[in-house]
Amino acid sequence: MKPRVRKFRIRRSAPGPSGVSGPGAPATGSARAAATATAEELPQPQRKAPPRLTEQSEQEQGFLSPQEEIEAIKRENLTGRQLRIARREAQKHGLNPSSDLDAVRLLRKHGIDPFKRSDLLELVVSDQQGQAARNLPAAIRHAPPPSPHVLTEDERAREVQKMQRDIVRRRRRRLALLMVRLAFFVFIPTILTGYYYFRIATPMYGTHSEFVIQQASPAGGSSKLGGLLGGSGFANIQDAITVQSYLTSRDAMMRLDREHGFKAHFQQAFIDNIQRLPPGASNEAAYRLYKKRIKIGFDPTEGIVKMDVVAATPQASLEFSKALIGYAEEQVDKLTQRLREDQMKGARESYQEAEAKMLAAQKRVLELQEKRGVLSADAEITSRMQQINAFELRLRNKQLELSRLLDNPRPNPTRVSLIRKDIQRLQDMIREMRNELTSPKNSAQSLASISGELKVAEADLATRQMLLSQALQQLETARIEANRQVRYLSLGVAPVPPDEPTYPKAFENTVLAFLIFSGLYLMISLTASILREQVSV
Repeated sequence: MKPRVRKFRIRRSAPGPSGVSGPGAPATGSARAAATATAEELPQPQRKAPPRLTEQSEQEQGFLSPQEEIEAIKRENLTGRQLRIARREAQKHGLNPSSDLDAVRLLRKHGIDPFKRSDLLELVVSDQQGQAARNLPAAIRHAPPPSPHVLTEDERAREVQKMQRDIVRRRRRRLALLMVRLAFFVFIPTILTGYYYFRIATPMYGTHSEFVIQQASPAGGSSKLGGLLGGSGFANIQDAITVQSYLTSRDAMMRLDREHGFKAHFQQAFIDNIQRLPPGASNEAAYRLYKKRIKIGFDPTEGIVKMDVVAATPQASLEFSKALIGYAEEQVDKLTQRLREDQMKGARESYQEAEAKMLAAQKRVLELQEKRGVLSADAEITSRMQQINAFELRLRNKQLELSRLLDNPRPNPTRVSLIRKDIQRLQDMIREMRNELTSPKNSAQSLASISGELKVAEADLATRQMLLSQALQQLETARIEANRQVRYLSLGVAPVPPDEPTYPKAFENTVLAFLIFSGLYLMISLTASILREQVSV
């Protein structure tokens, strides 16, 4: 049903204040009100479109060019809505106007009201229908539409029932197709999956264990941060992650196969075909099965490594679990072995070098003592100085005695001569002994030179002894630090073989399969619907 309004836009054709009549003259308030009242009094079917042109302008139009006609239409002061309606009418009738004003000109030229109100549904016409309508004669194209046929109550009831039966039939067909698709994509795969888990799947036994990697308690002088982190899982998080990576690696799988027959266990005949490892399987196939059967998790907040080992028998599950724990302990030992060896190696080499140099210094001191015949330079010099002091004391006594004799008016010449000879001998002796201290004699080194060599050798020996003591202390410190670097695996939950099958979890797996198939069907349906809409558009 077309919308009805109380007021319409009336073209301003009343004479203006200046007495000029025509489309371009502005209408007065009374004229506009009278036109509006007249339009309201008339019923909708009896309303007519405003006149196109006067008879005089029609006669003049035959002598005007298209540009002059467009200028005349422009002077009518048409609204934008009227121009848009004219453009749509021109396109509907197959005209190709260059502008909205040209559309008004062409419509008036073909005897069509350019401002005719048309239903929006009439504008939605396909290209084929529009082309067919343009091919019809002008009389048929401009003919009024046929009057609608009014249905009776019985005919309307029969049509409604017919439409209802058609709707029910289409709904039933769509529901049947939906059930077929659901059965094919969801129900049948879910039933097959449940049948496998409940009837065919071989029971599997899982052994659970937990262990933590710990470090030796730090020394008392360690930092506060190290003490705080030492008891948490963050202290050995790298070691735990490394052990976890090793246990899930191909190396661990191949070692488990060599020592405990991992492949042979899963190739036994009583295991179903889906879980069984085929004979002569490659390492890659065995490794894929290994990752499914060996589940290792690490909790960084607590530092606990959790391991679940699944096998076809409880004994095999326990055996595999203990073997993997042993591999983990060996791996933990290897993590710090090189660090401890490097620390001890450096300290040990430093101690050995200091000890060798100390022995060399001691040997040099001994060689000097044997070569020079001096046990101790200081003792030898002290002894020589004591002798010189004794001789000097005797020389002073002789000199005093000689002075006392010379004080006598008639001294004894023989005694004076003997005392003088004694004084001369003492002076020569003292001079010779002093020369032996500083000057070499008979190509032999002096006592001062021997004393210097001995002191240098003894100082070197004392230095080497001090360095040896420091190297020994460093060696002990390195040994303590190496002991602190030791990691060890502490078993929190020991592996215990189960007495009932752990896997498969038939009900949970069946429900999960149903949800997965339903989600896949929903995604495929939505994708198909979207593609269908895009193609139809």
